[in-house]
Amino acid sequence: MEDKLTRIGIFYDGNYFYNVSNYYYFNHSRRARISIEGLHRFIRWQVAESEGTDERYCQVVDAHYFRGRLSASEAQDRQLLYGERVFDDVLMRAGVTTHYLPLSGLGGKRIDVWFALEAFELAMHKRYTVSVLVTGDGDYVPLVRKLNTLGTRVMLLGWDFAYIGQDGKERTTRTSQELIEEVTYPIQMSGIIDDRAHRNDLIINNLFFIPRQEQISARTEVDTKTSVPEPEQGRVRWFDTEKGYVFLLRPNGDDLFLHHSAFDGDASVLKQDDEVEYVIGLRDDDGRPIARNVRLLKENRTG
Repeated sequence: MEDKLTRIGIFYDGNYFYNVSNYYYFNHSRRARISIEGLHRFIRWQVAESEGTDERYCQVVDAHYFRGRLSASEAQDRQLLYGERVFDDVLMRAGVTTHYLPLSGLGGKRIDVWFALEAFELAMHKRYTVSVLVTGDGDYVPLVRKLNTLGTRVMLLGWDFAYIGQDGKERTTRTSQELIEEVTYPIQMSGIIDDRAHRNDLIINNLFFIPRQEQISARTEVDTKTSVPEPEQGRVRWFDTEKGYVFLLRPNGDDLFLHHSAFDGDASVLKQDDEVEYVIGLRDDDGRPIARNVRLLKENRTG
């Protein structure tokens, strides 16, 4: 049985995964975040396919998440603390071990070094059959080569996508070609997810939480029968008052669109970090969340 068992170790480049999850939540038609547990089920299935074995013999024995992190006071000032804690709960329930370093100075590069050292040491001592890297960074090529010397096969989960950011500039994420060529099993997740042949595949659809449009619509349908929506407080994060676009930062760390017509007053007076109160509504065109009945609570005029 020991010979049959395929041991899987998963290693997340946290900043990379965060950006990928945000892309599917804010910019992709899925309108949903990636499910860690759904991703692990996909990995087991994909490893079984790649290794030519039964999925029952493919088990995730370790999963580790690495990311630079703001201090508690900085996260609280930016209203990100609650969102980080919620995601910690998600990782904990999925059995993922977290590794954080301060997001200052050389913290970003040091977390990459920690990622590589931990992935190599654990593969050496725990004899992973397959090490799965969730990243697109070519800096991990030396790690892959070292894992190859151990006889550990390496699977890479990478994404290629482009979108227009809130500042109107194109943002692009591409997996390093050199990294793709070094690993045993390069898996281009964006292509698999967008392939219409997989549209009804349960293993692919389970990569995501229930789309937020469905969640909000269901909640709104219940709430409107019983009560008026509760107001929420957030901060102004980014704005272009000439075009009438404002984005608010919600307490859970998500961005929320505000059109100037929904503001109680002249939206041109808004400044970054101003505190506002609003209720959550839905866009008429695509059902995405939008701020309505917005009013200014506290002005920030220190800058």
